Amino acid sequence: MNTKPLTSKYHVAAPRYTSYPTVPYWDEAGFDVQKWSKSVVYAFKESNAKDGLSLYIHLPFCESLCTYCGCTTRITKNHGVEKSYIDALLKEWQLYCRLFESKPLIREIHLGGGTPTFFSAGNLELLINGLLDKAIVHPEAEFSFEAHPANTTAAHLLALNKLGFRRLSLGIQDFDPEVQVIINRVQTVEQVAEISELARENGYHSINYDLIYGLPNQTFNGLANTIEEVLRLKPDRIAFYSYAHVPWVKPGQRRYTESDLPSSESKQELYELGRKRLKEGGYTEIGMDHFALASDSLYKAERDGSLHRNFMGYTHQYSKLMIGLGVSSISDSWDAFAQNVKTVENYMEMVNNGEFPVFRGHILNETDLLIRKNILNIMCRGYTSWTLEEAENNALAEGLLRMRWLAQDGLVLLSAGELRVTGFGKRFLRNICMTLDARLWEKQPEKQVFSIAD
Repeated sequence: MNTKPLTSKYHVAAPRYTSYPTVPYWDEAGFDVQKWSKSVVYAFKESNAKDGLSLYIHLPFCESLCTYCGCTTRITKNHGVEKSYIDALLKEWQLYCRLFESKPLIREIHLGGGTPTFFSAGNLELLINGLLDKAIVHPEAEFSFEAHPANTTAAHLLALNKLGFRRLSLGIQDFDPEVQVIINRVQTVEQVAEISELARENGYHSINYDLIYGLPNQTFNGLANTIEEVLRLKPDRIAFYSYAHVPWVKPGQRRYTESDLPSSESKQELYELGRKRLKEGGYTEIGMDHFALASDSLYKAERDGSLHRNFMGYTHQYSKLMIGLGVSSISDSWDAFAQNVKTVENYMEMVNNGEFPVFRGHILNETDLLIRKNILNIMCRGYTSWTLEEAENNALAEGLLRMRWLAQDGLVLLSAGELRVTGFGKRFLRNICMTLDARLWEKQPEKQVFSIAD
């Protein structure tokens, strides 16, 4: 099959579907903090004793700006900000703990950023001890953190491992020096190898590398060399993301222009190269953008049907309640979403005044929950099904009518009451989910909101 015409056809702006509805389509007018608090209380009562809850902590500080980055960051070399920010995080956690009827059972902790390893090992230890002091750790808990290979130390690894961290994610993106310079993300193969080896020696059993295709100045040969180095270092899992060019959201990306980026055709070739070499190197494709060795928990979760996806990405841990702490963090009670304010100053002021630092959110209705369930199934299992009663829902019925066009193109197999993603369709998961996205189809964006699906 000549796939190029279809690749061009589906080369459109599309969400990554870490949630449904996606953030631009939240009904903010129908949301308030009181409704959010009630939803948190309900989710906690329903799930804490069995599944526990997940914690995402956003640590926004970086010493320099990586120009490709789409995250909420604060660039500073002043490490005096660490302690006051940690104090605010613990105050926010205390606000949530007051809602809970018993001690929370922690199933998952993830430190993201920004650069979590901007913080000293001692301050990270202070943060985690402060969080766990008011909680119980689930016997199957998994703690992970993101790290910059150039500033992660043995002290970081030792301190966090002592507190239960066993997963480490290293942001590499590309080893090509020309790419590293233009995206302002410089680290050597030797630094990555040293941190990876040190982590394994100190009890980390799952190491992830982040790679990005479609970066400025990226070439076929350069990415091929990067992947060969990665295969030699053999991380347990790899996130192979498409670069999201959104300079209207992230002005740092204006350091370069579209002319510095690979063409659509070249970007597709970069993706095919990476996908092919990673699979040849012993990795299995998991969901969207992820690859894992057979020994990794992500691989096992996909095989036994327990793979889950939330605002932190793919995980083998399911928890109905996910609390996001810190600037811009998003929380999820399954029936509702809430996002924190996006500036450090606003966040600190609200928390220090005893207020939840939430500035927007969404309460899911019955149709939202139905569409969410089906999108989550597609993203995690490549399969979904519905009852006759559910098929009568107008939003789902209209989405399935649109899905017929994708079936004709060989992306999905549709039959009475079920949908299955084909092997060819797996690369178009974002497009498949978008077909069911009732809120997006109800109100088409007047300008580009999402990055391009590849």
